[in-house]
Amino acid sequence: MTITVERDTGTGVAVVTLDRPARHNALTLAMARQLSDAWRGFRYEDDVRAIVVTGAGQRAFCTGVDRTSVAELPQPASPFTIDDPLLAIGPKSNDLWKPVIAAVEGMACGGAFYLLGEAEFLIAGEGAEFFDPHTTYGMVSAYESILMAQRMPYGEAARMALMGTAERISAERAHTIGLVSELTVRGGALAAARQAAATLAAYPTEAVQGTVRALWSAREPARSQALAHAPHLIALGNLPPERQAGLFTRRVKGEEAEVRIR
Repeated sequence: MTITVERDTGTGVAVVTLDRPARHNALTLAMARQLSDAWRGFRYEDDVRAIVVTGAGQRAFCTGVDRTSVAELPQPASPFTIDDPLLAIGPKSNDLWKPVIAAVEGMACGGAFYLLGEAEFLIAGEGAEFFDPHTTYGMVSAYESILMAQRMPYGEAARMALMGTAERISAERAHTIGLVSELTVRGGALAAARQAAATLAAYPTEAVQGTVRALWSAREPARSQALAHAPHLIALGNLPPERQAGLFTRRVKGEEAEVRIR
């Protein structure tokens, strides 16, 4: 299994872990399905009242989709629709309104934002860093940018999306701009997230879920309207797969320097 779920019936907290540390917890199609199934299953588990999502190991929370997993995924010809395997990996996309806290260590980039964008708040260890590689590889950052623009000041979200792999936002900077709500020592994010989730799980669950729903109702209209534009922006703006692959190959060979934004 590439997704593991740990349930603590004593506290009412479940921990969902992306468990592919050797591949920086990059998402496969199977993992996308497992995540969707997990979120939908939690709707019926009354003993689970709060959830933490994290990545195995210290090197990465998640580095987005595994390119080898989706390389052969066929796409519709219409620019008004796109077969995005990550659209349903988040809790809100699966109609789950129990609170979700993200515990981030190491890298979080690209497709990871589908999960981070649907968490209530983020807790990060000091070594965490955030970036969006899409433009570097000739791809439009649409869904990811929309989700992050609702969590970050516009200028910060725009810079991260446009600068691609040339820059990474440090955990300290992410905390300063409000993307991260709590900064811990390296390796301490999961413990802090568990503690916060246990607090939420101890409260009356109807009140907590109602508050989550109220918070999301404030952003949902703008989010839904923006996401409706994403498919044809991607279809029109993405380079052909073979040209993306060429850019990716050059990047792997280390032709670009990275700057860490502190």
